[in-house]
Amino acid sequence: MSKLIGYARVSTKAQAADRQVDDLLAAGVRKDDLYIDRGISGARASRPAFDRALDALHEGDTLVVTTLDRLGRSTANMLALAEQLKDRGTNLRVLNLGGGDVDTGTPMGGMLFTITAALAQMELEIKRERINDSVAKRRAAGHDLGGRRPAFTDSQVANARRLIASGQPATHVARDLGMSRATLYRRIADLEAQEWVKTRHMENQPKGTPARQENKT
Repeated sequence: MSKLIGYARVSTKAQAADRQVDDLLAAGVRKDDLYIDRGISGARASRPAFDRALDALHEGDTLVVTTLDRLGRSTANMLALAEQLKDRGTNLRVLNLGGGDVDTGTPMGGMLFTITAALAQMELEIKRERINDSVAKRRAAGHDLGGRRPAFTDSQVANARRLIASGQPATHVARDLGMSRATLYRRIADLEAQEWVKTRHMENQPKGTPARQENKT
């Protein structure tokens, strides 16, 4: 008798798979036939529960997932998986694919799976292209793209302080340095504190200390 083998996946251990589990059980999957990967990205080649789910499949069985992204693979890999399951005499069923329940065990389901998987990959490529385009525009405009902040020397901060003292707007000086005005003022305050400590240290040095003389033979 053919069985439904359910597979669920959450990318972080903090996420709950309850919704996926409920949907799989409602679709007819038995609890004993549920396999769940927790805290594992779909991009990883090794997914223990997924591998066990595939091993549990026998001829006539169907692998059931809630959505296509639970498989977490590229279109080429997803289509190859569907073909691999077909060659083994098993099927793939996606409960929510393009707004409907798609089973590759049927001619219509197989066609819909191929088309929808290709569309999903195309949408991903469009999003990636938009992100790359946005980053390029922001970089060309000189906007902050995040990442590690550059380090500023005391000399640069001291020079910025002189510019502000000469009448230049602090906002403009900070912008030219690539930092916020608040950060610039904080760096200036830190520099002045260091200078004050250094001055006090020098003032407390004993005066009239004789210079060291070299021993002459």
